[in-house]
Amino acid sequence: MRGSLAELEAVLAVSVQGGFRAAARELGISSSSLSQQIAALETRMGVRLFNRSTRSVVLSAAGEQFVASVGPALEAIRSAVEHVDEHRAEAKGTLRINTSIGATRMILAPLILEYMQRNPQMEVEIVTEAALIDVNAKGFDAGIRIREAVPPDMVVVPIGDNILPAIVGSTAYFNRHGKPEVPADLQKHTCIRARMASGAIYRWEFERRGESFALDVPGKLVLDDSDLMLRATLNGAGLAYLNEWQVKDHIAAGRLEQVLADWTPPYPGLCLYYPGRRNIPAKLRRLVDLVHEVRQLSDMERLS
Repeated sequence: MRGSLAELEAVLAVSVQGGFRAAARELGISSSSLSQQIAALETRMGVRLFNRSTRSVVLSAAGEQFVASVGPALEAIRSAVEHVDEHRAEAKGTLRINTSIGATRMILAPLILEYMQRNPQMEVEIVTEAALIDVNAKGFDAGIRIREAVPPDMVVVPIGDNILPAIVGSTAYFNRHGKPEVPADLQKHTCIRARMASGAIYRWEFERRGESFALDVPGKLVLDDSDLMLRATLNGAGLAYLNEWQVKDHIAAGRLEQVLADWTPPYPGLCLYYPGRRNIPAKLRRLVDLVHEVRQLSDMERLS
């Protein structure tokens, strides 16, 4: 016995819609054509899939078992076909992404510019905001944030590895004030404090040998942008709690020095996230595939 995909779609449509007329409208065919497809399938199978009356159409016991078995398989077939179509179709339009300015600096060259080169018909609009917003309600296709900031109802695609914090100061600053050897020493230093999007002052986080805690460090300069914090640190204004990616070149060049490295724990890295739905637009699917590709290349480089 063989049933065509059209016949299987017909059975599922009637079971979901609860009637031939509504199912026919969904499938874009006539009620009589739909009835004939199901009747033909029932004849070949030798069982009745629906119990029909003048008032209702309900699945028979055999029909319930059939739908339970066929439904997931048919969904997998639809998904596979849609995925192939997305790769075949040229991505066009505008991809709107909401993220933070720091995240944009990290992913602009390796991800966004590469995406635009591969998809020349696409436009990309990146809106940077410190505060987390509802990307779906605000009309964005996706967001990029650190993993712990992503809402729980989103599909999450990790972009990179964990992010390693770095407490840094300029050589000139350390020549004047010395270096802290344990976090408690920071109380005797000048720190550049960060104001978060919530309005709260960030408390520097520490962890070592299972002990974790946060400190409200002293400092008269409060900034809400990490690039400004870096500039102030380079000018000897104090110590800053930044991420290793942002300061590594300055450390290598001798402009900055890192302290308390064994006290600063890594935290989950950046993720691409978007609302869960069955049909992902081709423009977004291309970005998701590129994220997977970039991550695989990064993993291979570490192993080589």
